[in-house]
Amino acid sequence: MKFKVTHRISLIALLSILTLPGCKEKKEQSPKEDPITASEQETPKGPAPEITPVSHASAVLAWEGTTIYVDPVGNADTYAAYPRPDLILITDIHGDHFSLETLEGLPTEDAKIIVPQAVADKMPEAFAPQVDVLNNGDQKERYGILVEAIPMYNLREEAKGFHEKGRGNGYVLEREGRRIYFSGDTEDIPEMRALESIDMAFVCMNLPYTMTVESAAAAVLDFAPAEIYPYHYRGRPDVSDVGEFARLVSEGNPEIRVVQLDWYPEAPY
Repeated sequence: MKFKVTHRISLIALLSILTLPGCKEKKEQSPKEDPITASEQETPKGPAPEITPVSHASAVLAWEGTTIYVDPVGNADTYAAYPRPDLILITDIHGDHFSLETLEGLPTEDAKIIVPQAVADKMPEAFAPQVDVLNNGDQKERYGILVEAIPMYNLREEAKGFHEKGRGNGYVLEREGRRIYFSGDTEDIPEMRALESIDMAFVCMNLPYTMTVESAAAAVLDFAPAEIYPYHYRGRPDVSDVGEFARLVSEGNPEIRVVQLDWYPEAPY
């Protein structure tokens, strides 16, 4: 009886050893999967808008059938060449950004108008049904475009009276993953430097009202948009050196594309 038990135990041990993989036996491996690159993981973005500079801070965007006016000022007849606006963005109360006379001369009856409170306070009651007031940090979706109000203000002590924090808005527009930033009148504020995933950025640079080309370039290098468009660069008395701005950005990050449009078609610069 004792022999039979020992024999049975020995047989079980032998079978266990035989079933163990040998030192030269390779483990069966599952086929390797191709690594997924970051670009393949990203959701494709929608098409970029077509940008037409009008003058200084004013622009017209054509974006998948939606027409957007940014800071329309000046002779309303200038806008006769463009489709009627669906959306109007106004950044601040100053005359190079807001003109009630221009608005009243444009076919705006079907448009939504996004403004900071300071601008809304200067608009007559007739516009009230069309107006969306956004404070810094607020968001509103119109025509499939998410509009976020970004702070814009001065940092230099001698310039703080031009644009106090909370009065005006820069804007980030997002549609189908594509993000467009208009700075409005500002300096290189932390809120600008903290922006993320910007595809097209329109950044001001004019003294004494906003910032130097060096400050603008430093901020752009921080938030690293895919494309940067210098605009609003005529100051008093000087015009900012956008060529120097482009050099600073390109040297700091060659992957950022600097795009120079003609914001002053009637001027030699």
